[in-house]
This record gives sequence, C-alpha cells and structure tokens, in this order.
Amino acid sequence: MSADMTRTKTPQAVVASERGQPFPLNGRLENPSSVAEWTSVLVSDSLSGHSIGRENQIPSAEIKPEGRFPVVDQGQAFISGYCDEAARVIRNDLPLVVFGDHTRCFKYVDFPFILGADGTKVLKPKADLFDPKFFYFALRGLDIPNRGYNRHFTVLKERSLPRPPLAEQQKIAGALGLVQRAIVQQERLIALTTELIKVLLHQLFTQGLHGEPQKQTEIGPVPQSWEVVPLGSLAKVGNGSTPKRDNEGYWQGGTIPWLNSAKIHARFITEADQYVTDLAVKECHLPRVKPRSLLIAITGQGKTLGNSALVSFETCINQHLAYAQFISPKMVPEFVLWFMQTRYEHLRSISHAGGSTKGALTCGYLKTYPIPVPSLEEQREIAGVFASLDRKEKVHQRKHATLTALFRTLLHQLMTAQLRVHDLDLSELPEDLENTHNQQSELRHNDNLRSDP
Repeated sequence: MSADMTRTKTPQAVVASERGQPFPLNGRLENPSSVAEWTSVLVSDSLSGHSIGRENQIPSAEIKPEGRFPVVDQGQAFISGYCDEAARVIRNDLPLVVFGDHTRCFKYVDFPFILGADGTKVLKPKADLFDPKFFYFALRGLDIPNRGYNRHFTVLKERSLPRPPLAEQQKIAGALGLVQRAIVQQERLIALTTELIKVLLHQLFTQGLHGEPQKQTEIGPVPQSWEVVPLGSLAKVGNGSTPKRDNEGYWQGGTIPWLNSAKIHARFITEADQYVTDLAVKECHLPRVKPRSLLIAITGQGKTLGNSALVSFETCINQHLAYAQFISPKMVPEFVLWFMQTRYEHLRSISHAGGSTKGALTCGYLKTYPIPVPSLEEQREIAGVFASLDRKEKVHQRKHATLTALFRTLLHQLMTAQLRVHDLDLSELPEDLENTHNQQSELRHNDNLRSDP
C-alpha cells in the first residue's frame, strides 16, 4: 500500500443516484494488514484513451425534449434530453463515465448516447487496472472541493483511487450496484405515486366517484349533485402574526406551538419546531388554530405561495399563513385539503392578478374562494383514496432514505477496507427489488382503473 493511499482523502459519495449530493469521507484504509494486495492509482494514471470527439457532442441549445437518442451532459438529471442525429451517437468504448467539469457529477453510461458539449469530460479506465463499474463508484467517492462554476477536472486527476484486485473490485461494484438499483427503484415508485396522485386529483375533483353527469361551475366541471360554496361559509378564516423576536417573554420557555410558512410543504403537519408563551398569545392576540384546520400560504418566495396543509394539533401561526377552521358539519377537512392541491397554480395566478408583483393572497379573498361540496360519504371516500396514496408515498420516501444511508455507509467502508465485501449480507435487497416491481405494477393497474370511463 502506497503512502498516497494513507494520506489522500477518499471519497465524497453521491448517495441517492447519479443526482445526489456529495459527502466527505475519511479516506484512509482502516485495516492495512488485511489489504496488503490493495494499491492506489492517480486518476490521471488510470485513464485510457477513447475515440470520442467533437462529432459526438451536441450544444445544449440543440438538445430536444424528445427524440431517438439520449443525451448525457453534466447536469443533475441523468438524461438531459434527446437528439435524432445518428451520426453523433457514441456506440464504441462503452461503458464510460461522464464527469461534469463544473458540476462534479459522475454518470456511468453503458448504452449508446450523445454527449452534451458543455463542461463534460469522458473517462474510461485502463482495463488492466480497474473494473469499469468499480472505477465509477471509486470516482463517486473522491473528495473534490466545490469551486463554484470553475472547472474541477484539474483537481480530479490529481486524486488517488483505491485499487483492490480486479476480482474484489467486481464484487464491491456488484454490492454497491445492488443497493443503487434498489434506490433507483424507490425513486421510480415515488415518481409513479406522485404522478398517480396528480392524475387522480384532476379526475376525482371533476368527475367524482359515481359517474354522474357534470355541470359547469366557477371551478370548472363537477358532478351534478355537488354544491359549490364559499370557503367562508364552511370555515372561520383568518391569519396570525409573529411576536417580536427581541422580547424573550414571548419565546423563552414557550410551550404553545407556532408555525411559519416553511412547514406548509409537509401537506400534513404533525409537529412544530417553534413555541411561544402564553404572554405572546395574550399580548399579540395570536389566534389558537384548532386541530384539522386548513393552512394556506398567502405570501412567500419560490414555490411556497399557494400551498396548503392540514394541521393535526392546536397551534398559532405567523402572518404569512391563513387558516380555515371548519365550522360546518358537512365538510371533511381532508377532502378540502386535497381539493386545494388542485388549486395551487390558480391561487398563485390570483396573487399576481392585475400586474401585481407583491405576490400575496388575502383572507378576504379566501373567504370567497369556491369549494366543492359532495355528500359526506363521497368526501370520505375521495379523501381515503388520497390518504392511501399518501401513505404509500411516505413509505417509499422512508425506504429511499434508508437505502441512501446504507449506500453512503457501504461506499465509505468498502472503499476504505473497513468492511470487506465477503462480510456483507444483502440478501434482503433482491426481495425488496421484486416487491418494488410488484408495487410498480399495482400502481399502474390502479391508474388504469381510475382512467376507465
């Protein structure tokens, strides 16, 4: 084992897939006596020549959203777009690693593709030194400091890679690849569930569940039996405020939950991060919003404005949130929440109506906002459909987070020989992959059922 291997910081790994964020690793071989056969190689010394040139590249302005051949560039998305020009396609020298000289992204490409021309480097390892997939994972582990939009290849090529025997490289790559495939499968399930929710939001809030004739209303077509009434006739609408931060009596030792608009993205808010005192509630006239009230972001930057969430506990809120505290017995709050998910873009457009750049909604406007009212039974059924999908989405998000952490740990421990590949037990992952395939089929089946006329 060379001195470089003990000195050089290793890896910084991208976790969720080729699109994750790097994290720093210690980088030293932790058990040198058991890895005497390991060496290290500079990245610059590990690279082989290839036949890829400018004729295989495409400027970003020429990339299309659809086409025959995928384009791989330095961006976060694995496939940036498509091109129809067969003459540009890279078919030889595969597999290859595409490195984003500005973005520090690594992408393992084992299929014919066209190379994005802006800021990409194509890396192919010497066959006698590295297994291609191990080479890719080892690169993903390198510590490459962020230099902004400056180029990073000069830094990369001076880094050292661990080099076990080829047979062990292949086993390490196989283990990491198995976890990576499980991560990608969870990403696909999350995307499928999200898309199914989007389709059903449109369908169920225009057609309902019973195949009724539709009527036109101010919110578009709805089933004939549904009413459409102002939110203010169903709920008390108001907003909150922020007690002065420099008054310790309002915040120190507070026990009453207080929410700001950062929590609105949770969809279902189950806990608070900040608390105020009884003095703050009294002197600042903070409303106490009851459980199962709807919260709406009435101001905000980026994607915040127009989002809605349901809160599960009594809480105070700030001035950037409005609340709708339901007083009507004919409403299921969860039904209203899911309806409001369909109104996100409309609310944002209203906040900028008349050329306004302020970007805000008012409680007065929200009181007049039209809400569909089917029977309680149909409300509960529709809310139940989305509750089931929401649970599935959260399960997949938790699995994704667990697998991401596993990948992160394995990349570190396998590349630094803290863990040897023969000590791994990943026997549950293939079963998980099979379950994922079955779940994908189930989601598609549910989508087809809901799409039937």
